[in-house]
Amino acid sequence: MSTTEFQVTGMTCGHCEMSVREEVEKVAGVEGIDVSAQTGRLVVTSAAPIDADAVISAVDEAGYRAVSA
Repeated sequence: MSTTEFQVTGMTCGHCEMSVREEVEKVAGVEGIDVSAQTGRLVVTSAAPIDADAVISAVDEAGYRAVSA
C-alpha cells in the first residue's frame, strides 16, 4: 500500500472536501482518500505509487491548489 500526502489551499468546508474527493477519486489507481478542509491535508492511498501530478491536476479541476507535502 502506498500513501501520498498533499497540502491543499482554498478549502473551507465539507462541500470543498467533497469536491476534492470527487475529482481525486477519478485518478487511476486511487483506492482511498482522506481530505480535511480544517488542516488542508489530502492523503491518497493506492496499491502502487500514484501519479502526484495527476492528483494535483484533479485538485486544480476541483478549484483548489495542491502541492506534494
